[in-house]
Amino acid sequence: MLLPVVKLGSLVLRTLSKPIASRLKQQTGNYPRFREYIIGLAQANHRFTTTIQRRLYGQATDVKIRPLNEEKAVQAAADLIGELFVFSVAGAAIIFEVQRSARSEARKEESRRQELEAMKQKEQELAKELELLKVKLDELEHLARGRGLLSIFGVTHGQESLKSNKQII
Repeated sequence: MLLPVVKLGSLVLRTLSKPIASRLKQQTGNYPRFREYIIGLAQANHRFTTTIQRRLYGQATDVKIRPLNEEKAVQAAADLIGELFVFSVAGAAIIFEVQRSARSEARKEESRRQELEAMKQKEQELAKELELLKVKLDELEHLARGRGLLSIFGVTHGQESLKSNKQII
């Protein structure tokens, strides 16, 4: 019952993260201090990606990279922030599901271990009981041998003396 609820919650969270990300994109350029910060972030990201692309295509990497204009930088940073938010939410949902699954497996393993311990304990108890029964059987066999043939037929020594007394009388 819990698994479908968790899956549904994860899906809802991922679905809701997209409109939140678009809202973040819209609001990123409205605050002056934050705008300066994201422009710097966008410029650093632009330099990094351009350098990587040039290395991949075998072009010169020591050439100066022109910075993005302010609006393109804000738009690039907004896109980056939105994507990072969506991927962060998806990553957190995946991590949560993996941890939940690991906890579930740990509980199952603990249950199996306890069941195995109970079976071992029961086996030990049965082995002790078997040994006790063997000892009692040996004692009974020893007593039966000591009493002789009459004890096999259910006649005890006391009854034997009564029979012999009746015959005398």
